Amino acid sequence: MTSTLPAAGRAATTRGALLTAAREVFCASGFAEASIAEVVAGAGASVGSLYHHFGGKAELYLALFEDYQQRQEARAVAAVRTAVAEGENDPVALFVSGSRAYLDGCWTERDLARLFLAGGGPPGFELVARRRYREWTRRNATLLSSGPDDAEPWGDALVLVLTTVVSEAGHEVAVCEDEQAATRLAGDVLELIGRIGRPRGEVSPA
Repeated sequence: MTSTLPAAGRAATTRGALLTAAREVFCASGFAEASIAEVVAGAGASVGSLYHHFGGKAELYLALFEDYQQRQEARAVAAVRTAVAEGENDPVALFVSGSRAYLDGCWTERDLARLFLAGGGPPGFELVARRRYREWTRRNATLLSSGPDDAEPWGDALVLVLTTVVSEAGHEVAVCEDEQAATRLAGDVLELIGRIGRPRGEVSPA
């Protein structure tokens, strides 16, 4: 039976199926041991379609990473927008809101977080990941400088430290034994970040 989906729709469906299958295979076997044959079998696709959409195993892995990062970014952006819509305008509080959503995503998609944390990706993966990290740091710098004009500016070093703290916390959240432990760890880290951003002399609420 011929599919009634337009060509673009069929292509998107095939791409999505390949990414879903690749997620299962890469997370189970790692990049080096993953088999293209397993991926295409899981997707119900052909080897030719995989090479058409991604170019090869390395490009498929990188596409999986980019899709994961885009979802993480979308989670953080949505959380910040929600906080703003609810009247929050403190840059640190907004940073914490976005970071909480990011850490939640690390637990929700812990299979991928663990995969990318483990390393062993294709040549060039480290560079792609580093580029993504720098973009994230720049966005955080912009967010944390969005306070009142008379507020003390956040230095590049502090923004880098906070971003690194959240990134490392995400790694630890992904390998927690259960959701309760992940939630507790994320909460503790975010509480510390909130304290760092509090003006000197301000007393933490009881």
